[in-house]
Amino acid sequence: MPVQKIVHLPTPAEVEQAKVSSRTLSKYTNVERVQLSLRGCNGESDDLVLPGHVLQILLDVLSEMSKGNAVSLIPHHQELSTQEAASLLNVSRPFLVGLLEKGEIPFRKVGAHRRVLLNDVLAYKERCDCQRAEVLDELTAFSQENDLGY
Repeated sequence: MPVQKIVHLPTPAEVEQAKVSSRTLSKYTNVERVQLSLRGCNGESDDLVLPGHVLQILLDVLSEMSKGNAVSLIPHHQELSTQEAASLLNVSRPFLVGLLEKGEIPFRKVGAHRRVLLNDVLAYKERCDCQRAEVLDELTAFSQENDLGY
């Protein structure tokens, strides 16, 4: 399944609809599943049941839309180009290629192009975030032990 490149910034009316919808749906965040009744402008209606975690994803989307942000959903097994992976990590493409070549993130080659799995990029990001948090904790402890507070 290719990554969807459709970018739609919500209109002011959609931002307001997202705010109202997220407030309404947020009442149901702690349930295992939720039943929704849908009614279209053409008079059609349907009932559907969503698992609780799907409702949470929908709430996350609505939350971002209510802030005027565009949202993308990417399956975890999705392959990314080096530019897409670099953008996700907020690094340059050459820096990312260096990480790939050092074995920090697994990849495969398709012709002359490198492809990385989203799962692997997110795992690398998680490792970096954890290391960063550990270093910050150590610096905080050192600062407190040595009375270096400001």
